[in-house]
Amino acid sequence: MFTIIGGDGREYGPATAEQIRSWIKAGRANLETKARVEGAPEWRRLGDYAEFAPAVAMPPPLVVAQPLAFTAAEPARAGLVPADRGSRLMARLIDWGIDIIASVPGLVVLWPQAMELFKLIVESGRGEHPDISQLDLPRLLLGAGLMMLCALGVTVIQAWMLAVRGQSIGKRILGIRVVKTDGSPAGLVNGWLMRELLITAIGIAVSMVPFLGMMLRPAFHLVDWCMIFREDERCLHDQIAGTRVVKV
Repeated sequence: MFTIIGGDGREYGPATAEQIRSWIKAGRANLETKARVEGAPEWRRLGDYAEFAPAVAMPPPLVVAQPLAFTAAEPARAGLVPADRGSRLMARLIDWGIDIIASVPGLVVLWPQAMELFKLIVESGRGEHPDISQLDLPRLLLGAGLMMLCALGVTVIQAWMLAVRGQSIGKRILGIRVVKTDGSPAGLVNGWLMRELLITAIGIAVSMVPFLGMMLRPAFHLVDWCMIFREDERCLHDQIAGTRVVKV
């Protein structure tokens, strides 16, 4: 009986030699896959075991520098099956919904003063002299601080989940995850910093373009999202981060 380490870093087994041969034929393992005999402490290449090397014509080993470029129509390699577009969209909507819910406590505190602030802005636009003494500044600061704190909390949780599991809350609910194009875990840098934070920062930078910013930022994000209709279903943020979304 053998135990192997899959492309996702997890251990699979114990499995018989025949089972592992079937995994090799399906492309889920190869001669470079780490394995050990049940009860033995040492991890070795599958190719080092006589049960596999002479009996099976092996596909070339996966090389990290050469990403898996399979499309949704191809058979999944190394056990990776591309996530469907509907699941990805629903996962994103769930994450946005969580962001909105997290802002509710701050909005409840801010709402009465937000209306007063709106009135003052309207009065100022009419050329009148607004009376700012009507504003409850401590309440405004409390509401704004509460919104920022809740948003920060959600961001930390989402970043941690993407770094550790390759999943945001929405992706975990829908049973999909982010991996690098070679099938390895995305981690914090590729899974969140480049895939989520960088794309948001680019959107903010685009919005600062004089006169056109309000139109350019939505257009930029729309282009990003519409790239999911490419054959490989990788959005712009996937292209930047070197990632793809697969089923768990």
